[in-house]
Amino acid sequence: MIRLANPHFFLSLSRKLTPWLGLVGILFSLAGIIGGLFVTPPDYLQGETVRILYIHVPTAWLAMGGWSSIALASLVQFIWRHPLAGIAAKAMALPGAIFTGLCLMTGSIWGRPTWGTWWEWDGRLTSVLVLFFLYLGYIALSRSVSNYSTTSRIPAIYALLGAINLPIIHYSVLWWRTLHQGQSISLTHSSIDPSLLWPLPLTLIGFSCLFALITLFRMRLLLANAQYEARLRRMAAL
Repeated sequence: MIRLANPHFFLSLSRKLTPWLGLVGILFSLAGIIGGLFVTPPDYLQGETVRILYIHVPTAWLAMGGWSSIALASLVQFIWRHPLAGIAAKAMALPGAIFTGLCLMTGSIWGRPTWGTWWEWDGRLTSVLVLFFLYLGYIALSRSVSNYSTTSRIPAIYALLGAINLPIIHYSVLWWRTLHQGQSISLTHSSIDPSLLWPLPLTLIGFSCLFALITLFRMRLLLANAQYEARLRRMAAL
């Protein structure tokens, strides 16, 4: 872990990981999407509309997982003040916002034939919408920070406070009995038939690898920008 926190070691490792993450992400995502669209049977209740499951569920998982990772990185950066943790949190904000937006869009598309409406102020939908705005706020706040090593504690505090929304999203289907269905999949149980379920782990793995790929690319970009700013400050001090 100490070696991973070293920027030079991280850059070397990320260069080795990015092609594999890209390859696995694309192959698994395509396999899961093709299997979900053309191989699995229609659901006995929802028919063909259930096929959006293979995109909606992974994007929802990454929307929450992305903010959880941002909050964890922010906690590490806040306590130990290591700039790489803060850069990792900033790098995850954009893919997190993208997958949260995809989650909202696919949920809206799924809800139209299922609920008869594009949008409902349901507890789950509303709390995920709040998460999307939290991502946008974090991106705006982190872009206003120019010094990566000292002033990034403000976005870290914001990320930790925003994590309060995560249990609200998770338990919203239990606290408020509204349109959104309850939890269908857990670590030990699934109410989805195996004939419909098997493409889902493929898209989960594929989308997660693509999320990690975007994060690594953005971390390398942010590190390069930080080094460039430091070089300019040294030149100005001469």
